[in-house]
Amino acid sequence: MRHITTNNTPTPTIRGIADHSWQARGMCRNLPPKVIDRLFFPAARARAAIGEAKSICGQCPVKRACFDYALDNEIRQGIWGGLTEAERRPWHRKVNKRLDYSRVKAAFQGRDIHLSDAEREAVTRHAYVRGWSPERLAFTLRLDLDWTRDLMRNAAHAVADRDRYWDQGDETAVADDETAEDEDVVSPVQVPRQVQTHSLIAALRKAA
Repeated sequence: MRHITTNNTPTPTIRGIADHSWQARGMCRNLPPKVIDRLFFPAARARAAIGEAKSICGQCPVKRACFDYALDNEIRQGIWGGLTEAERRPWHRKVNKRLDYSRVKAAFQGRDIHLSDAEREAVTRHAYVRGWSPERLAFTLRLDLDWTRDLMRNAAHAVADRDRYWDQGDETAVADDETAEDEDVVSPVQVPRQVQTHSLIAALRKAA
């Protein structure tokens, strides 16, 4: 329990899965149900209703939380965070590739949040490098232990591949950089170089 009792890092601002307290501060909170249905779940061509709903959302203090809630919970109908179904569609398509390191850090700080596949992989890689046990990572990510072991094995292979590539020397790295400038080449590095930046490592070390 030492890593829990001695962790004095500030509470992350990202909301947990079960935190719905933001809804009480929404501008639409006290509107009658019929008005909410008309404005926030309008017909496709109800431009007046859509415009009125967006006007309300534009002044709402929890607009971002509302938008995140719709993405995290795969809510595709209605207006959330000031965006219509069609406007949110591109965000829904790419949400599982999202890599937001503030969310990665929040997960290390114990916040139960929706992580994309990319963010879960980032948490797993850093946990592996820090020497976490599968049990500790499973508890942090609220995952099945067998699944967590699989994730950590994948992280071990990815880190090994990254280190093997980087050990080829500076000349190879320079040659690869020059080639990348001339051609649209896919780098063989499986783990993003961003993972190794000093500022990011320092932030994640504090969180972990």
